[in-house]
Amino acid sequence: MSEQQFFAQPETSEWIELAPGNRRRVLIHTPELMQVEFGFDKGGIGAPHSHPHIQVSYVAEGTFEVTIDGKTETVGMGGSFIVPTGLVHSVVALEAGRLVDVFTPMRQDFV
Repeated sequence: MSEQQFFAQPETSEWIELAPGNRRRVLIHTPELMQVEFGFDKGGIGAPHSHPHIQVSYVAEGTFEVTIDGKTETVGMGGSFIVPTGLVHSVVALEAGRLVDVFTPMRQDFV
């Protein structure tokens, strides 16, 4: 991104299929910060993984079983969770839903 982007409209980002029932689209980012939307079908899985970025997630729609560093909790619409750097985490969509994730710094591997 060579010029500062202040606004992002949903139709400007394409969905990328990650696995059956799991897709993402990058909404907006700077080198320091990135916002990404994930869409899940019921039963869709965000497989266990870790990364050096700090992540905060907002459940925009649906209900998810979220596991962070071996601790599992159900988080519904309007709820949030945070993943400190390096911790293994995963999600399972208990119903169709969407997560809005913010990463710092940005996920270079997503662009």
